[in-house]
Amino acid sequence: MTPNTDLPDPTGQVSDAYTGNWVDHRAPAWSRPYLRLSRADRPIGTWLLLLPCWWSLLLATASTGRFGWYDAWIMLGCAIGSFLMRGAGCTWNDITDRDIDSKVERTKSRPIPSGQVTVKQAMVWMGLQALISFGILLTFNWATILLGIAALLPVAIYPFAKRFTWWPQAFLGIAFNWGALVGWVAHTGSLGLAPIALYAAGIAWTLFYDTIYAYQDTEDDALIGVKSTARLFGENSRTWLRVFLVVTVVLAALGVVLALIPGANALTLVVSMGGAWFMGWHLAWQLRKLDTDNPETCMKLFRSNRDAGLIFVLFLAASQIV
Repeated sequence: MTPNTDLPDPTGQVSDAYTGNWVDHRAPAWSRPYLRLSRADRPIGTWLLLLPCWWSLLLATASTGRFGWYDAWIMLGCAIGSFLMRGAGCTWNDITDRDIDSKVERTKSRPIPSGQVTVKQAMVWMGLQALISFGILLTFNWATILLGIAALLPVAIYPFAKRFTWWPQAFLGIAFNWGALVGWVAHTGSLGLAPIALYAAGIAWTLFYDTIYAYQDTEDDALIGVKSTARLFGENSRTWLRVFLVVTVVLAALGVVLALIPGANALTLVVSMGGAWFMGWHLAWQLRKLDTDNPETCMKLFRSNRDAGLIFVLFLAASQIV
């Protein structure tokens, strides 16, 4: 008898989760569906949400010349908050996309379409994550609290973007890089041109990596009418990705210049600029390795953007001790 491949994995594992991830092997059985809703078995999204926070915080501390214990808490608070809000956002995404997910090979094993949790249970889980995250936000200054609350709007809109625009990756960029504003404001108490440049750089970066990610689903997306930049660009994908790469590096470098000139010393400026430059080389490496017809390669390159973003973080951190 031929097995029915349309049935969900009886273990509950999600098809694109990391092999050997802690959720599927170490978490209590009752918690696994909820942790899968939060993508805890796929931590790359938390990194991609967190890294712009660290970029802007470290650039802000380099600009002011001070990094104190409160800044260490901001870094930690952003890390915990990124995990929780990414989880809440992914839960919201799965609630709104449950009918679409059931028709896509890569996503039909997710907790809601596979029947591991109900929509009501997912709503409660989303609210709990958001509530704890809000508690962390309340430890920051008022400007950051208001900015954090404002982030809920793009988060709420994003899951619907692929229904009405070919550029849902741009909406993801708007939501996912909000931390580039938050980190700066948490340290300085106000916005400036430097974090806005970093925010724009992050959006371009998201367009780069999430277009690569979207190539995994182009066939299914075409069948069910879901829009994406991967489908929009088609054979011109490398040209568009090269543009996003250049824009990312230029805007990140601009953010460094706006933050550090004229106050910082030349070595601090050079090291910080090096972070944007070497991050760009990592993106260029991804572009050389890209095979849009190979889903496994697309996933591998998408996940490698954690390292790309960390390069910028490490250079910004190093710039403060030179």
